Amino acid sequence: MTDHARKAALITGSATGVGAATALMLAQRDCDVVINYTRSEAEAEDTAQRCRAAGAEVIVYQGDVAEDAACRGMAQAAIDKWGRIDYLVNNAAKTKFNPYEDLDGLSAEDFLGIYKVNVVGTYQMVRAVAPQMKKQGRGAIVNNSSIGGITGIASSMAYAASKAALNMMTQSLSLVLGPEIRINAVAPGAIQTRWLQAGMTPEQYQAFLVNAAAYVPLQVVPTAEQIAEALVWFLEGASVITGEVLMVDAGLHCGRLPPSSSNKATWEKK
Repeated sequence: MTDHARKAALITGSATGVGAATALMLAQRDCDVVINYTRSEAEAEDTAQRCRAAGAEVIVYQGDVAEDAACRGMAQAAIDKWGRIDYLVNNAAKTKFNPYEDLDGLSAEDFLGIYKVNVVGTYQMVRAVAPQMKKQGRGAIVNNSSIGGITGIASSMAYAASKAALNMMTQSLSLVLGPEIRINAVAPGAIQTRWLQAGMTPEQYQAFLVNAAAYVPLQVVPTAEQIAEALVWFLEGASVITGEVLMVDAGLHCGRLPPSSSNKATWEKK
C-alpha cells in the first residue's frame, strides 16, 4: 500500500471515449486511477500512459463488470495499492444498434446481455466499493447514463430501457449509501466518440453531427471531454446532491429548435 494523500478513482470502461477522458481529467486533478477495459488493451495502455504523464499512479485492470469477481477484484486492487477508494465512475456500457421499428431485431439474450453490463454491472461495482467508502467516511459515485433512459430514444430499445433502470437504481441507492457516499448520474445525448460511430458509416456519422447540432439549443454535439467535465463535477463538487440524474445533452431533451435562417436547410433535410 502506498502512503500518500492523493485520492483514488476507479473508472470502468475507461480505455477510450468518455471513460478515458474522465480518467485523464481526474489524473490531472491529483487522483490515482484504475483504468478498466474488457477488450481494448492497447487503448487502455495508451490512456494509462497519458494519466501517468499527468502525475498519476495507474492500475490497468482487465475485467468485464458483468462478472462480480471482476468488480470485486478491481476494488481490491485499488485498496491493496492505495488503501482507499474515493471515487467510482460507472462508465462501462453495452448496446446493440437496432431500429426501434424492428421488433424482431432484439432478442431476450440481447436484453439480458445489455442489462448485465449497464445495470447489474453498475450495481456490482457499487457494492464492491461501498464498504471501503463507508469505512473512510466519504466517497462519491457517478453513473454515466443516457438521455435515452429519460426520453426513450437511443441506440436501441433495450439500451434505453437499461438506462431508465440505471436512473432509478441511482435514486434508490442514494437512500442506502448516505450519508457517507453520494451517488448521481449524468445523462448525455449523442457524444462525439467511436461508440456513436460504431453504428454508422463515416458518411452517416458526419451527416449526423451536422444535423444533430442544428436543432439543439446549444448547436453542438458534445465531446467526450465535455461529458467528463460533468462527471468530475459530481465527484468533486455537488457536495449536497445525491440521487440526481442530470441531462448533459446541449438541450436535446428540450425538443427541436424551430427552423431559422441558420438551421433551416439542415432542418428541412430531417
